[in-house]
Amino acid sequence: MQNQLNVALIQSSLVWENPVQNRINLRDKIETISEPLDLIVLPEMFTTGFTMNPKDVAESIDGVTVKWMTNIAKEKHSAIVGSCIIKENEKFYNRLLFVEPNGKINSYDKRHTFTLAGEDKVYESGKDRLVVDYKGWKICPLVCYDLRFPVFARNTDDYDVILYVANWPKVRISAWDTLLKARAIENMSYCIGVNRVGLDSNSYEYSGHSAAYDVLGERIDNIPIGKEAIAIVTLDKMHISKYRTKLGFLNDRDTFTLK
Repeated sequence: MQNQLNVALIQSSLVWENPVQNRINLRDKIETISEPLDLIVLPEMFTTGFTMNPKDVAESIDGVTVKWMTNIAKEKHSAIVGSCIIKENEKFYNRLLFVEPNGKINSYDKRHTFTLAGEDKVYESGKDRLVVDYKGWKICPLVCYDLRFPVFARNTDDYDVILYVANWPKVRISAWDTLLKARAIENMSYCIGVNRVGLDSNSYEYSGHSAAYDVLGERIDNIPIGKEAIAIVTLDKMHISKYRTKLGFLNDRDTFTLK
């Protein structure tokens, strides 16, 4: 078990429906990091932007992007996580991939597809939540719109970190800020959110607001708003155990069955 986890939040603009250029741009950013890392977090649909036109940009699970993630994980000795468009059995998925340095690929299909943009008409919804056991840390990775649904995110597994990758537009960014902090407080876990910046082809503006919160809901990052940036934060197991023992709020959580 590792007591500390060094996490890089990559707040980046994305080139619309251009996986090749996005992989180049993101690799260039990652290669500027000299500090030792345990986890690299990319935005939602980091190869394309939040497109509802997956036909020409979807890849297979054995495609270029997954191999790209595997190579970076191996080179940086760090896990890497983000979502991209995967085609499987003639269906499209907004699939989060958590790729470990040893090549293990953990996946989660976004459960709450964004009906306001018609994502539910284009992408298949996932069914199961993912909790990854990585270096002795239990990490629950989710995608964008999932942030609005606290029941699905509820800490029933005693996870240490909940993280969200997103394309969350500026017009609703107040909700993003508020809910990220709430997920940290109510689940007594670290909460990390990585959002993109820039404009997409639908003229939606993204202002980032990527952030990391500790179990008390205090910000631990210094990432700037509205521009490309990288923030590296260190998570500490002692912080989690100290406040879960001292405060004990999770002991009083409700039991429920998710349907």
